[in-house]
Amino acid sequence: MIKNVKLLITVFVLTLSVNSYSQTIFGKWKTFDEETGKEKSIVEIFEQDGKAYAKILELLEEGKADKLCENCDGAKKNQPIKGMEIIDGLTEDEDGEWNDAKILDPKSGKLYKCYIVLEEDNKLKVRGYLGFSLIGRTQYWTRM
Repeated sequence: MIKNVKLLITVFVLTLSVNSYSQTIFGKWKTFDEETGKEKSIVEIFEQDGKAYAKILELLEEGKADKLCENCDGAKKNQPIKGMEIIDGLTEDEDGEWNDAKILDPKSGKLYKCYIVLEEDNKLKVRGYLGFSLIGRTQYWTRM
């Protein structure tokens, strides 16, 4: 009887920890080209000092694995896009939305304000915008 209770508690704790992990923005995400719908990159969102950051782990588009950020400014100009940090410190609000940071579009080299919302366990809404969040574009990333 005690073995069954211990087994049940272990299964419950493992299930709870797996579910709580899947309900976070942290982890590896696949991005897609808005025009073609093709896979574009793999991005890792990670936590550091209570904030969320993101970097590009891999470029999936054929012939672009070693592409440089030609249109970026400052220290990122002509640096490899692979390994580049593209989100610089989102903070989570009471509604579970991550905001108050910038996102880099390596294609244009431009920085945008951004916010991220976990829409489903495996679907992340990433919104980049200028000024007001009404003026911008939204991408949906899928969990790896």
